Amino acid sequence: MIYALLGALAVGVSLGLLGSGGSILTVPVLVYLLGRPEKAAIAESLAIVGGIAAAGAALHARRGAVRWTSALLFGVPGMIGSFLGAFGSAYVSGALQLTIFACVMLAAATLMVRGIGVASPAPGGERKRGLRAAAPTIAAGLAVGALTGFVGVGGGFLIVPALVLLMGLPMGHAVGTSLAVIVMNCAVGFVKHQRVLPALGLETDWTTIGLFIAVGAAGTFAGSAIAGRMKQTTLRKTFGFFLLAMAAFVLWREAPHALRDWSVERAKNPVPTTHEGAEP
Repeated sequence: MIYALLGALAVGVSLGLLGSGGSILTVPVLVYLLGRPEKAAIAESLAIVGGIAAAGAALHARRGAVRWTSALLFGVPGMIGSFLGAFGSAYVSGALQLTIFACVMLAAATLMVRGIGVASPAPGGERKRGLRAAAPTIAAGLAVGALTGFVGVGGGFLIVPALVLLMGLPMGHAVGTSLAVIVMNCAVGFVKHQRVLPALGLETDWTTIGLFIAVGAAGTFAGSAIAGRMKQTTLRKTFGFFLLAMAAFVLWREAPHALRDWSVERAKNPVPTTHEGAEP
C-alpha cells in the first residue's frame, strides 16, 4: 500500500507542476499496485484525478491563474465528449482500454519530450486568437473529453498545449485552466461510469478514492509551490521519458490480452463470406 500512496503523491505533484499527467499515473497504480479490475480502475481514476485537480484548480484560481471563459469553451464540449466516451467504454474489454491508454501515454510522452505547444505565446496572443480559435477549441474539447471518458485520462497533456496554441494562454494560466477543465470532464465521465460498472458486476472503492485524493491534493499543493523554482523543460522531458517506459510496460502487459479478446469476439461474430441474398 505504501507504493500506491507514493503513486498518489506523484499524481498530485505532476498535476501541480505541469497541469497534466495525473490519470496517466493513476490507472497503472490502481491496476498494477492495488490489483483493481481495469474498468473499475478507469472509473476510480476519474474520481481521483478530478478531486485532486479540483484542489489544484482552487489554488490557481486564488492566484487569478484560471481563465474561466477558456475553461468553459473547452470544458463544456469536453463534458459531452466524456459522457459519450464513457458510454462507448462499455462495449470493449478492459485490456483493449488499457492498450489504447498506453497509446495515449506514448502521445503524451512525445508532446512532453518534444515540448510541442508548451511555450508561452507572444503578448496579446490570447486577444488575437480567442474568437478565431472558438471552433477548433470546441472540437478539441469534444475529442479530449471523449478520450477522458473512454480510457480514464484527464487529458491535461493535450489540454495545456491546446489552450496555449488555440487560445493563446500563457503557460502559467494554461496549467490552472487545464485543471478546471479536467474537473469538468472527469465529473461527467465518472457519473456515467457509475451506471456502467454495476452491469459488469463491479463497484467503486470509495476508500481508495478518498485516500488517493487526500494524498494527491497534498502533492498538488507541493507541486504548485515548487513549480516556479524548477526548470520546466528538464522536468517535462524527464516525465516524458518516464511515460515512454510506462507505456511500453502497459503495452507489454495488455496488448496480448486485447488481441486475444479481439480474436475471441471475432470468432463469435465471424464476417460473412458471401453477400446477403447472393448465391453461396
